[in-house]
Amino acid sequence: MVVGILRLTLYLPENHSLKGKRQVLRAIKARVRNKFNVSIAESDGHDMWQRAELGICQVGNDRSFVDSALREVVNFIDSLGLAPLGDEEFEIINY
Repeated sequence: MVVGILRLTLYLPENHSLKGKRQVLRAIKARVRNKFNVSIAESDGHDMWQRAELGICQVGNDRSFVDSALREVVNFIDSLGLAPLGDEEFEIINY
């Protein structure tokens, strides 16, 4: 079993409230869940208006599949154009 974990930082420079941040994150998470078979949640920066960190997890049998699936998620989020991407941190664990 292979577990892939992605920590992705998003910047929301035009945002001026937590309500606006939640609205953008809700849209991103819903679209990612609908398109990919991954788990996604806000993992850090809960009280910051203009920055969010998403945790995304993919489980599979093949390391290359898990890695490519997570990279596709990053490209998809970037293509949405809802928030500029910041740091990406990938971790692949073999069990």
